[in-house]
Amino acid sequence: MQTGENEQALRKILDMTRLISIIILGLHFYYFCYTAFREWQLVSEFSDRLLGNIRNTGLFADFYRSKLIALGFLVISLLGAKGRKNEKLNYKTAFAYIITGLLIYCFSYLTLLVKIKTTGTAVLYMGITGIGFLLMLSGGTLLSRIIKNKLNNKDIFNKENETFPQEERLLENEYSINLPARYMLKNKVRKSWINIINPFRAVMVLGTPGSGKSYFVIRHVITQHIRKGFTMFVYDFKFDDLSKIAYNTWLKNRQHYKKPPAFYVINFDDLTRSHRCNPLEPSAMTDITDAAESARTILMGLNREWIKRQGDFFVESPINFLSAVIWYLCKYKDGEFCTLPHVIELMQVDYDSLFTLLRTEKEIEVLINPFVNAYLNDVMEQLEGQIAAAKVAMARLSSPQLYYVLSGNDFNLDINNPDDPKIVCMGNNPQKIQIYGAVLSLYVTRLVKQVNKKGKLKSSLIFDEFPTIYLNNMDSLIATARSNKVSTCLGIQDFSQLRKDYGREQADVIMNITGNIVAGQVTGDTAKQLSERFGKIMQDRESYSINSGDTSISRSKQLESAIPPSKISALSSGEFVGMVADDPDNKIDLKAFHCEIINDHEALKKEQDGYREIEVIRKLDSGMVQRNYLQIKQDVQDIIQSEMERLLNDPGLSHLVVRKG
Repeated sequence: MQTGENEQALRKILDMTRLISIIILGLHFYYFCYTAFREWQLVSEFSDRLLGNIRNTGLFADFYRSKLIALGFLVISLLGAKGRKNEKLNYKTAFAYIITGLLIYCFSYLTLLVKIKTTGTAVLYMGITGIGFLLMLSGGTLLSRIIKNKLNNKDIFNKENETFPQEERLLENEYSINLPARYMLKNKVRKSWINIINPFRAVMVLGTPGSGKSYFVIRHVITQHIRKGFTMFVYDFKFDDLSKIAYNTWLKNRQHYKKPPAFYVINFDDLTRSHRCNPLEPSAMTDITDAAESARTILMGLNREWIKRQGDFFVESPINFLSAVIWYLCKYKDGEFCTLPHVIELMQVDYDSLFTLLRTEKEIEVLINPFVNAYLNDVMEQLEGQIAAAKVAMARLSSPQLYYVLSGNDFNLDINNPDDPKIVCMGNNPQKIQIYGAVLSLYVTRLVKQVNKKGKLKSSLIFDEFPTIYLNNMDSLIATARSNKVSTCLGIQDFSQLRKDYGREQADVIMNITGNIVAGQVTGDTAKQLSERFGKIMQDRESYSINSGDTSISRSKQLESAIPPSKISALSSGEFVGMVADDPDNKIDLKAFHCEIINDHEALKKEQDGYREIEVIRKLDSGMVQRNYLQIKQDVQDIIQSEMERLLNDPGLSHLVVRKG
């Protein structure tokens, strides 16, 4: 027990030991410099008798014995010495004092060989030896004042403390995505694996531009899923970066499929390398709700601010109007003219003809009655407010290139059909993002409707820069597609981007129900939300309390963020954090990871250099595209003319003809 009495007794013992050391050194000086002391008349008969008795003990048998004994007592006195701690002191200074003092103390006998007066020699010897003694005393005292267990200032960013064990096993199954990686654990580099063994619970890949989303993650999702026999849809924001990877992987692995899938491309910029597909294929629309969903998707894609205003009168009215037009063409002559270009052209005709045609279809009567009544009652301001928004928005899609792609029928969107499997790549253009994005949103909505069914092949839906398209009810796709073996991979730059384009409520649902998260460098609220999702780990903590006598060291453990937001904000390219989801057959205890994904850069570059360009599908000239454009316009005029004649010549139907005035 450290009581005051014990400390006081120890201090007295140390003081006495040091005093003995000084006395022995003094006797050494007196004995070996006796001549000088005699000249100074500092001797007496009593002291000589006392010195003779001490000499008989053997203390002065040789020159160094007494000197070394004095040094030994000095060392003993310093062993228990305590002084006021100072964190600025270091061992280098203390040992410099001790070593210098020891050398002076040991070699001071050389001064006795100097040819000067005896008293001068004695003074010089005693002075130099005393300086050496004091230097050793000072150095030993400094040692006692040094803080031996200083705080670890080398790890100023707490990197070592924030490391944690990660999954080092390769866990693979017929659906998994496995990414090799390396991570730090207590200053040691270890190899690990990111095992996305259940991609059907959705994969979200986050990261600012340049963080390596496509190069380190999405490209491996594409290649590994094609090798494992998935049918696939790829939304390629910067066409043809991902499409070329999918195309060349398909070329190498198509023989591994039970039934080799066909490869299709939708590209509005280079029509020679684009297939044609009608997203409003009537055989895929079973009832009017499909038409309503298509109308909502296309208008939300063209007017992104409407997403946050769903339910408003002037948002729902244009959607109802467009739904009516789509369903009319779907029912007319069994959908012979049910394409988006025909819908756009039909919307632009005069109200008399348009409303007359729409009134002939009973299923859409409820949808169009408000518009017809507003027109007949001459409430034109309300009517234009309801319809003009849809007409103006849809008119932006009127171009020969879009009409050509959208009016063809090279393939259907049921990519996971066991009888007709497909790999489909659709390309956007960042410079034409608003127009192309709206059309691609319609494609994706119709595709998801057909893919998310029972009894189909396993499929993989990959969306690069997902917020640039609008997919209504994306949250329900993630929630229900798992049982239908539909894997979804969403590439997003930041949660705020998703909130801006989809609205806070839907964006939050998408974020929270995604099972697998792989995040590169992100900042702000996204980093905070991810940090909370990854949870906390037990970390070591140290604290020091310094007083005049001693240092108090306190060590503890406490829960802190495993990956703090500041660390997520400072990730390098290729460095990712995240969490994977498991399933009942493959349990993963270590779900969280913070690692650097390992890519074989040379092998990937060699592979890319050997890639083949996507083949030219058909030879095409501008005249063919233009003729298709004019033919669609003519089709709509023919529909109006034939239907108006039929109604006017049939007394039973003539009442449907709308005549204002």
